[in-house]
Amino acid sequence: MISFPNAKINIGLNIIEKRNDGFHTIESVMYPIALKDALEIIENTENPAPIIFSSSGIHIPGDPASNLIVKAYNLIAQEYPLPKIKVHLHKHIPIGAGLGGGSSDAAFFIRLLNDKFELGISWGEMHHYARQLGSDCSFFISNKPAFAEGKGDEYESLNISLKGYHLALIYPNIHINTAKAYSGVKPNKPVRSLEDDIQNLPIEQWKEFIHNDFEDSIFPQFPEIQKIKEQLYAEGAVYAAMSGSGSTLYGIFEKKTDLKKKFEENFVFESEL
Repeated sequence: MISFPNAKINIGLNIIEKRNDGFHTIESVMYPIALKDALEIIENTENPAPIIFSSSGIHIPGDPASNLIVKAYNLIAQEYPLPKIKVHLHKHIPIGAGLGGGSSDAAFFIRLLNDKFELGISWGEMHHYARQLGSDCSFFISNKPAFAEGKGDEYESLNISLKGYHLALIYPNIHINTAKAYSGVKPNKPVRSLEDDIQNLPIEQWKEFIHNDFEDSIFPQFPEIQKIKEQLYAEGAVYAAMSGSGSTLYGIFEKKTDLKKKFEENFVFESEL
């Protein structure tokens, strides 16, 4: 059985305060996009290992045993009788890019495991497992536009749609470590409600009122990332921003784009929203 985990973008990201548990309280709007990996599960009848994980496409650094998919399997296996399986992930979503690719893979794996083996795991349980794997994993269980708060793991569905607009996503091949990104930020309570702004302001006003706080510390370190944002506006974007803790920049356009030649040294993804 195969599924196709998709990425997300953050529309606005406010870093409000440092928590006692070492995390930060944030608020952001997450929006699913059509950039996807491919994930396959088959039963394993040849090897005694409970789960065999393999991958292709973009190289995934680190020990495969520490991959979120393997962790998800081990977590669910504590409460549900799981068969031995082989999992193959074809990685297309850039890593360390603020697009949630690893979290999406884990969440889609939970859903795929539940469907393939008819485990009967409820939506609430799937969210519970996902939250234990990472802050934004739970978003991809429902995989719908949502307002995120807390550590980024508390979600409220939003009735917003960017249907008819076009997305241009530029990844400059810079991996920004999330912990390092947070180390440079200065928490600040926003004076405006991001949740209200995203639902009530016309998209033409987002540029003025909706901001990603990570840009304040990331842009001085990586001016080439800031330059890409400026170029997206120069190409006609109605809104452009960094996604998550970076380093991906995206632009939202009223018309279809063709920016591959403009950003030929970078990973470029373009689609209708």
